[in-house]
Amino acid sequence: MENKSTAIKDFNYIEPKWKVGKYRIERIDKSSVDYPEKLRNIPNAPVQLYCAGDISLLKERSVAMVGSRRHTVYGKNVALMIGRRLAERGITVTSGLALGIDAYSHEGALEADGRVIGVLGGGIEVMGPARNKNLMMRGLDAGGLVVSEYEPTFQAQTYTFPARNRIISGLSDAVIVVEAGMNSGTLITSNHAAQQGRPVYAVPGPINSQFSIGCNLLIRDGAMPLVLVDDLIRDLGLGTSPGKKNCSNVNLAGDELVIYEALARMGGATVDEIVRETGKSASLVNAVATVMEIKGITETYAGRIYISS
Repeated sequence: MENKSTAIKDFNYIEPKWKVGKYRIERIDKSSVDYPEKLRNIPNAPVQLYCAGDISLLKERSVAMVGSRRHTVYGKNVALMIGRRLAERGITVTSGLALGIDAYSHEGALEADGRVIGVLGGGIEVMGPARNKNLMMRGLDAGGLVVSEYEPTFQAQTYTFPARNRIISGLSDAVIVVEAGMNSGTLITSNHAAQQGRPVYAVPGPINSQFSIGCNLLIRDGAMPLVLVDDLIRDLGLGTSPGKKNCSNVNLAGDELVIYEALARMGGATVDEIVRETGKSASLVNAVATVMEIKGITETYAGRIYISS
């Protein structure tokens, strides 16, 4: 019979009571072979990590997506779209599992059967916000990972959320900021990324929007504007060829299907962009897009058409 203490040591297991759902929580410190090198080399690297899920993701290439808890429809759709596109390329999506943009980035990745890493500002057993606990468990069930530098029963504090942001960027090969206000805590992550030598991409938005001012200022100050997800993928040499969008869950044919598939490839587009992509006339695209919106298949925001989530 296997010695209990040996088994615990072999798996870096903490205590039998420290679990989240069916997943046990492992502790990894800097002496462990599982501790990721890219995190080891950042300023103020965490002494230890508590992990549930697939710890091999710690060493795989990933992209972080962060943004405000308060967001627009545009921000929601962009986060969902980028999460899906990254997952379709086999890229792990990392976030802080906060409400808003963080959560939508994971939703998008999971829709495309991708894998996600959630970095918490408190212990894994007492994960907050509570309404995202289900999202965390779905991520684990899909082969993902949840990470914290705090013991599993540690209650998050005001100071722990800014601190965890250095881990989000440290585990990632690039950071994408989707929406951020002037004083958004999201900007802390982009600052950590810059200090760690990680490229920062910001999604541009309207110059009169309080939700986009942080992103627009990042671009002004040197962040790369994220206009096409493929630009990021090309810049970093990440991922594989994109998979074909699964349209089996919608009953479409003819011009509707052509436009739907074009939107799936582009993530969202103006009428002019759809015209160029499909070769259809502007009048036909406008007419079909209107019918698709009435059916609830698409939605329009700020002059762009998106597939409804």
